Amino acid sequence: MFPRAIPQNRRIVLAAASAAGSSNSDSGLNPYEVLGVNPIEGFDMVKAAYKKKHKEAVSNGDEEAAARLEKAYDKLMMAQLTNRKKGLTFGSFKVSKDIKYADKQPIVPWGPRFTKSSVQDMRINLAISAVFVAWLVIVRNADYKPLQFLSFAFVYRIFEKLKTFEKPVTPTYTEDGEEVGKGLQMGKRLLRALGLVFGCIAVASLAYTGSLNVIEYMASYVPAILYNNQELIITSVTAVMLYIMASYYR
Repeated sequence: MFPRAIPQNRRIVLAAASAAGSSNSDSGLNPYEVLGVNPIEGFDMVKAAYKKKHKEAVSNGDEEAAARLEKAYDKLMMAQLTNRKKGLTFGSFKVSKDIKYADKQPIVPWGPRFTKSSVQDMRINLAISAVFVAWLVIVRNADYKPLQFLSFAFVYRIFEKLKTFEKPVTPTYTEDGEEVGKGLQMGKRLLRALGLVFGCIAVASLAYTGSLNVIEYMASYVPAILYNNQELIITSVTAVMLYIMASYYR
């Protein structure tokens, strides 16, 4: 007698349900039924369903329903951790990135993260840096400091890069039709772009000052070429750093 073949879709559902627990578990709680989601849906959909239902339960004052939703969500989170350890995925039901890379998150959340840009974007960044350095070499002491415009240009470049690599989020709207969280996301992108750009300027300035102090301490004098070309040196070093930042990091 040959064993009965189980359809692929059913195997996926059974595998995902067994990972998170079924109605025969000790708690008698099927998290998928409580949250109203399909076992093979992505974890982002599960999270969205939980947030929506939990918010409704809290607004209605239904503490029992809110508690059941919390238990169901916690159960699926534990299933995700178990799947991560086993390296399992079921159809589109994959271990979420936040859990999969939980032990590989950057030490400094706001620090630069390696993300290589396209060749075209790298060429644009190189051209911007070259133009502003050439401007300063030709004009020397300009009334309008090239470093300021260089900074604004790369704030925009990094801002757009952050927007490109941002995870897609299902928009939610208020009763008035306004999108929730859009302004906050733009604010975070702008702050990060400003932080990365002005961080490069600060590093270049401190490196220049530190170099002069070391040279003066060792040689008892500062070469005139370094002292008289402070703006050119700092702008050139900053331009190189901003090119690298915008092309290889975010």
